Amino acid sequence: MGPPSRIETDAEDVVPISLVAHHVFCPRRAWLEARGERTDTEQVASGHADHETVDDVTTSRATRVHAVDVRSSRFGLSGRCDTVEMDGSGGIRIVEHKAAPIRRTPDVTDAQRVQLALQALCLKEMGYRVTGAAVWFTTLRRRVAVELTEPLMELARMHLAETRRIIQAAIPPAALEDDPRCRFCSHVGVCLPDEHRGRRPARRIAVGDPIGRVLHLATPGSRASLSRGRVVVRQGDGTVVNVPLGQVSGIVVHGNADLSSALVREVLGRGLTIVWCSWAGRVVGWAAPVEGPNGAARRRQHRLNAKTRLVTGRLIVAAKVRNQAVVLRRHGLPERVDLRRLARDAESAGSVTALLGIEGRAAATYFRALNGALVPSWARIERRTAHPARDYVNAALNVAYSLLLADVLRALVACGLDAHGGVLHSPVRNKPALALDLMEELRAPIADAAVLWALNNGEVREEDFRRDLDGVWLRPRGRKALIAAYERRVNTEFRHPHFGYKVTWRRAMEIQARLFLALVENEVDVYRPIALR
Repeated sequence: MGPPSRIETDAEDVVPISLVAHHVFCPRRAWLEARGERTDTEQVASGHADHETVDDVTTSRATRVHAVDVRSSRFGLSGRCDTVEMDGSGGIRIVEHKAAPIRRTPDVTDAQRVQLALQALCLKEMGYRVTGAAVWFTTLRRRVAVELTEPLMELARMHLAETRRIIQAAIPPAALEDDPRCRFCSHVGVCLPDEHRGRRPARRIAVGDPIGRVLHLATPGSRASLSRGRVVVRQGDGTVVNVPLGQVSGIVVHGNADLSSALVREVLGRGLTIVWCSWAGRVVGWAAPVEGPNGAARRRQHRLNAKTRLVTGRLIVAAKVRNQAVVLRRHGLPERVDLRRLARDAESAGSVTALLGIEGRAAATYFRALNGALVPSWARIERRTAHPARDYVNAALNVAYSLLLADVLRALVACGLDAHGGVLHSPVRNKPALALDLMEELRAPIADAAVLWALNNGEVREEDFRRDLDGVWLRPRGRKALIAAYERRVNTEFRHPHFGYKVTWRRAMEIQARLFLALVENEVDVYRPIALR
């Protein structure tokens, strides 16, 4: 009997064996995996590294075949065996390769036993006699046999049926409570079990890429391309930047900078987002991978009822105004009292129209008072003017807000939410309404704080601006200085007011996006924005 042949399947009702294994570990994790949630953690990276050889079918030998695709039409099941060995008597043995980066012990888990049992079911239906199974622990270089008993096969079939039921459900299973499995789960950063229960976690949740940084292309006429796994930015005959692509978590293109098609394809293939901005500080567009998580949630996002939209809008506006009051308080400005009163008014607004009116009065009060926080005599602002900016401060704010919007867009793409399905801003004019909603609570503590710092400390100077007709714009040197100030601010840690752990402002954006996702998925009753004290 020859080795098993490789097969292909596109049936949507077929359950992957790996998904059943996730269900054995945690039903909620299986639901998240089925919705396309992927993570980049040490456990995942270790597992991928240890599977490099067995994932390559060309490394197979006559008596040992790697990367064998299997399928069962009877059970609606498909998967891949790491290694299938010929035992010399016409039978085969299944060997699953596993790393042990956490426990450091060769303990075969229930999930691994069920995975081997389901692989055996598939191989038997394909006409092979399975004589044994084992787990090879790659990090420990040890092999542990697994007996394929009938009770194990029955347990595997039960988990398969339960997995199929759970992944077809519209609402995810409840998060585990005080369970040690959460400590070792690679998906804890997207599951947020304690956060969804509205309590302070005993651990710090790290979402997003802990290594990568956002690459800003802000040099006029520059071009970024891909070269041997590195991003190379050139201007003319000189190289401006040369960094490994693995250290890039996103790209923002400012003005007339350019990207090669190979770089765009590779960045999107890695699940990252590219945002294009104009010189004036307007987000022109963004590119995201075609595949993303939580497709069903996007449908529900657009069907949120009017009451939920109003309550969420109240909380967002109240948090925004309170954060503006915190900025004024830190500079000893008395208008903070008026803003606190308007924040309380926002919490009881009877309609979205009334809420927007309160937000407008708060903005007028805040920006007039902001002059008291500005040190340079040339940096004055009377009211907020977006495009075109009428003064130096508004020109700087335009750029800072575009940077913030780019970050929020990346967070929404990571969660699979539709940036246009908001609760406060209207999508009628085809603006990214939800991105604009979620950035409201972050404008003052991130963008405004970065602008105040850059102007007051002389990082951005008067000569860094230019005036054309009725508009004011930042010159390239001033733009780079402001981007640097923004990046310092967004990578600053603060203590999350709801959960108590320290987190950077950039990672907090994804946490907030996931809390909004939890509202859409009916896991929580209300969205809780960040309101500083």
